[in-house]
Amino acid sequence: MNTSGLTSEASHPPVDAAQKAMGAESLAPQQTRIMGRGSYFLAWFGGCVSIGTFAMGSSVVGTLNLLQATLAIAIGCFVIGVALAINGAAGYKYGIPFMVQARSAFGFTGTRIPGLVRAVPAVVWYGFQSWIGAGALNMVSATLFGFDNLVFFFIAFQFLQIALSVTGFQGIKWLENIGSAFILCSLTYMFYATVQRYGDELSASLFTMEGSWGMPFWGATMLFLGIYSTMMLNVSDYSREHKKGTGGGLLTTIYAMSILPCTLFMGLIGYMVSEATGTADPIQVFANAVDNTPLLMTTLLFIAFAQVTTNVLNNVVPPTYVLMDVFKMRFPTASILVGLLAFATFPWKLVQPESAAGLQLFVQTYSAFLGPIFAILVVDYYLIRRRTLDLDKLYDPQGPYKGVNLAAVIAMAVGIVAALMFSAVSWYASLIPAGAVYYLLMARWSVCQRFTQ
Repeated sequence: MNTSGLTSEASHPPVDAAQKAMGAESLAPQQTRIMGRGSYFLAWFGGCVSIGTFAMGSSVVGTLNLLQATLAIAIGCFVIGVALAINGAAGYKYGIPFMVQARSAFGFTGTRIPGLVRAVPAVVWYGFQSWIGAGALNMVSATLFGFDNLVFFFIAFQFLQIALSVTGFQGIKWLENIGSAFILCSLTYMFYATVQRYGDELSASLFTMEGSWGMPFWGATMLFLGIYSTMMLNVSDYSREHKKGTGGGLLTTIYAMSILPCTLFMGLIGYMVSEATGTADPIQVFANAVDNTPLLMTTLLFIAFAQVTTNVLNNVVPPTYVLMDVFKMRFPTASILVGLLAFATFPWKLVQPESAAGLQLFVQTYSAFLGPIFAILVVDYYLIRRRTLDLDKLYDPQGPYKGVNLAAVIAMAVGIVAALMFSAVSWYASLIPAGAVYYLLMARWSVCQRFTQ
């Protein structure tokens, strides 16, 4: 397929490995891919240690027993793995990011809608997790040196992440790969410390409560996959960096098995400690759970480090690419702006004792918007395009994809309404209505025919 003339869009030509090491990312089709299978697995492993998962575990206390909570997490991770492999196929095959992939469905101008919908929760999680990481560093400082200033550490921690973000995917790759072993060891220890400290008081309540296998159970599976519903949307931003030669089945396994350990550990830790202590703040939980000061310092440093690995992969890249597409910014400039926007999310409000319920509502709400977009992208790529994209058209702002595709906008609205009607399983509920409406409109509405050329 002819791809000549595609590389000049908005001054974003393809870059080589040396340029990528300097953070010179581009929206053009990816020519230099830097992640093999092992590196790609470790990137997802290190990037999925979300404190939000801890909060989701806390939010199902009193609703599910331990077995149900474990199965809910496992099912959620399996769905995530399948969804990532399905929606990441276009980026993997053609080397294009999410903001370019969405043009065939939403149009050049319309792509800003899914882009901004994806960017908002990323920035909110960025601020929330940065506050948690800063809190961990502040406790280490207060314990060892007597210096206690959470605001200082939040600002310093945020600027550290901004500095790491501007290095682009080359820096992200090494950060995730190196940090994965530390993360796994720390998570294992944290789980062990939780069971040791609270095991006796938890055993009776967690195993004997009846729980629910109905809507609360399936709602819980959606909560744990909802943490990653953002990544399911823009997975092409990452799959375009993975080297060719990996089949769909193996990719699904890589996604699911890289996400499962961290999600399982963090979700169950949050579930157990919240049941035992009534608090959803991980910093306070582990300050009480670990009596040994060196081990406590190691645990707190892990919490801080985990926020860095998660933020730079999951919460910096998506809104950065949105800014690059909408405002024609360079990657370093856009990533700095995203880091500054995280200051405006008021993350200190999200770590209050009642925050678990609020974060649960937040996940359910943004999943209601992200689910329809996911369905539209999948229907567009597999049923409308038959897995064949015309790159010339995707990079031609005056071509058939210019403007807004009303079929995608209407289908998205229908999916959102369906999702909000069943808010507990909003992501699931949105898929079929949005996908079916989009397919029918694209097949029968003359206004949309230019998008099917």
